[in-house]
Amino acid sequence: MFGIVNAVLVGIAAISLLVGGVGIMNTMYTAVLERTREIGTLKAIGAKNSDVLLLFLFESGMLGLVGGAIGIVLGFGISKAAEYIAAAALGTGLLKASFSLALVAGALFFSFAIGALSGVMPAIQASRLKPVDALRWE
Repeated sequence: MFGIVNAVLVGIAAISLLVGGVGIMNTMYTAVLERTREIGTLKAIGAKNSDVLLLFLFESGMLGLVGGAIGIVLGFGISKAAEYIAAAALGTGLLKASFSLALVAGALFFSFAIGALSGVMPAIQASRLKPVDALRWE
């Protein structure tokens, strides 16, 4: 029974990761389109393709990191609320929510990595823009 519940929760988490990754990718494509002239200016004053690529990868990673931090805060709050509700309803302290620092750090690293991976294609597109074409963009 616990295996089935675990499989369903893993499936929901996988779908959430996929949706979050697509959302970050869409946001980064929009950012590339809106900042095309800025990219052209950066490249015109000497920024290399790798500089632009790293800039957009870091930005998408930070979007993932912020989303992960919000998820951790919500998860902590919901689990502590469940702990208090169970203690009040059952009159026992058997249900305890605990978070290790390694778990939180791992979740934050994973969310940064998912965000950065989701931003690879928009970052490559941004780094391949030619300065002349980007400065002409309106």
